[in-house]
Amino acid sequence: MGSVSIPFKEIVSGILGNDLSKSSWQHILFSFRIPKSFTAILTGSGLSLVGLLMQTLFRNPMAGPSVLGISSGAGLGVALLVMGGGVIGGFSVDGFNLNLSILLAAILGAFIVLSIILLLGSKIKNTLSILIIGLMLGALTTSVVSILAYFTKAEQLQQYMFWGFGSLGHLSSKELVLFSFFILIGILAVIPLLKPLNSLLLGENYAQNMGVNIKQLKRNVLLIAGVLTGVITAFVGPIAFIGLAIPHIARLLFNTSNHKVLVPAVLLIGAIVLLICDSIAQLPFSEQVIPINAITSLFGAPLVIWLLIRKKNYNF
Repeated sequence: MGSVSIPFKEIVSGILGNDLSKSSWQHILFSFRIPKSFTAILTGSGLSLVGLLMQTLFRNPMAGPSVLGISSGAGLGVALLVMGGGVIGGFSVDGFNLNLSILLAAILGAFIVLSIILLLGSKIKNTLSILIIGLMLGALTTSVVSILAYFTKAEQLQQYMFWGFGSLGHLSSKELVLFSFFILIGILAVIPLLKPLNSLLLGENYAQNMGVNIKQLKRNVLLIAGVLTGVITAFVGPIAFIGLAIPHIARLLFNTSNHKVLVPAVLLIGAIVLLICDSIAQLPFSEQVIPINAITSLFGAPLVIWLLIRKKNYNF
């Protein structure tokens, strides 16, 4: 769906390998809508998986992809690139023509924060302390972005705000292939951790008695979650709500804490929910597009509240 109406029969015919009646439809379908759909699927799955990992590791139902400050680190990288010219001088970004620069800046910012988290996490045994450090790093990077925003020009500030809204429709085919590679590697890396994560639900002492290397498990979970969060934020911008809420929706629907069920569940539900949100944001048959972040929270939060009311005995 989109601002241009393409008959459903034409879409099916095109997917089956036939040429569409209009060349413009062909371009819209294969250069924009299908890549955007794959981006939504990968983003929804990746963020939902990160949310599940964070909630299990920290035993906190409010944990999500942004809890470690990695999303904020990516935002700081972009802010320094886009808005830094107004404060530091010497460089500027003309709109979003330099997608590669934006991407590299976001990845660099995210991985600097991730490196700090992994370094401190190797020295700190208390998981709660790692959570607090992540939140403080997020607050620190946010404050730096605020200072940059105060001194920057309105045009540059607007460019950064547009990036902050999140967008699923601007990836090129090469960027989508690279994006898919990172997400699939992250998902595959979680498979060997399913049994240790189930043991961790019963407490660190129990998991350790079951032969789980707690320190290594924490490091692996932080690394996977950090890489997925950093890559997703760099490629599509910060996407709210999905990582926080989808694990709860999966638990409510399947009534289990078994990660062998929850991991495929959050991957599937996250993909479906973000596809639906993107379809709503597109405003079918209209040229207007609402920021995807506004839709994910506007429709997602009431859904979680409704599910919680229906299942009053829900326990994390």
